[in-house]
Amino acid sequence: MLEQVDALEAEYAEVEGRLADPAVLGDPGLLQAAGRRFKELEEVLAVGRPLRAAHDDLEAARELAELAEGEERDQLRSEIGSLEGEIERLEGELRTLLLPRDPNDGRPVIVEIRGAEGGEEANLFARDLHEMYLAFAAAHGWTVEPLEARESDMGGFSEVMVLVKGEDAWTRLKYEGGVHRVQRVPVTESQGRIHTSSATVSVLPEADEVEVEVDENDLQVDVYRASGPGGQSVNTTDSAVRITHKPTGLVVSMQDEKSQLQNKVKALRVLRSRLLQIEQERQQSEASEARRGQVGGGGRSEKIRTYNFKENRVTDHRIGLTLHKLDRVLAGELDEVTDGLLADERTRQLAEGLDGADG
Repeated sequence: MLEQVDALEAEYAEVEGRLADPAVLGDPGLLQAAGRRFKELEEVLAVGRPLRAAHDDLEAARELAELAEGEERDQLRSEIGSLEGEIERLEGELRTLLLPRDPNDGRPVIVEIRGAEGGEEANLFARDLHEMYLAFAAAHGWTVEPLEARESDMGGFSEVMVLVKGEDAWTRLKYEGGVHRVQRVPVTESQGRIHTSSATVSVLPEADEVEVEVDENDLQVDVYRASGPGGQSVNTTDSAVRITHKPTGLVVSMQDEKSQLQNKVKALRVLRSRLLQIEQERQQSEASEARRGQVGGGGRSEKIRTYNFKENRVTDHRIGLTLHKLDRVLAGELDEVTDGLLADERTRQLAEGLDGADG
């Protein structure tokens, strides 16, 4: 592993030089990529450098132990044991840090929640999930920007969309994509029977304009009057915007802002992010069919989690994790779930790396 550390030191110096290059400084895309890589290398070398120093100390201690006698030799043997343990720990950390990076780490995240099966109860559950993510974001110090909200007749959401910004927002929220199932007695149920409903969550990394260029000629832009629950008009101007990306058929609608221009800007942000996701999924599929089974795929047809109110239980089906603290999870205490998903993904990656080394 020391050879890898030496190679990373060389790359670190090279990237540091690029960050001072006027050609890179003048190109937002190159500058962002170089800055992201520089930060990654700093994190890895914060473990790699102590590992190299521990190896040097171990070699010196072994040489001294061969010449020492009595109590001094015992002390050196104890030091050798401590250094070997420290090296093992640091090597484990370094292996994890050297796992393939998610290209979306550090990006802002678009979270879209929709009521699915279950009518109005599904829309009310979509509101519960929205509030859970807001509390989760607040606990981590992330900022949240509302993008779109379409309230249903009883105060739920048929659709709600937010932009979340935070250093580890993508790392923790990327696992939330999929079908979330709720089992509880709906407020509309007069006889106390438990119903099963669901909401879908879509999680997208926000795309930069320099990454995904959208040709205006590929867009069909329609404007219309914004509407609220039940379809009633909520303003008197055609400020709502619907953008259709003709090459892919993707459609994005926005109506939250009073200005047509503001709604168009928001819609384009979401469209670019969806186009980025399509391209990333295509690349991943080409690179490895095996990745389709990996945790965090975010498939909307996939039932990922069940929320059972009667038993105060949350079960994440991907990793078989069950917690009897639904009330706390809905209050934003999601870390135990996301920690488990992150650990599972790293375990899979490490196993794939070992399999590759064996082959």
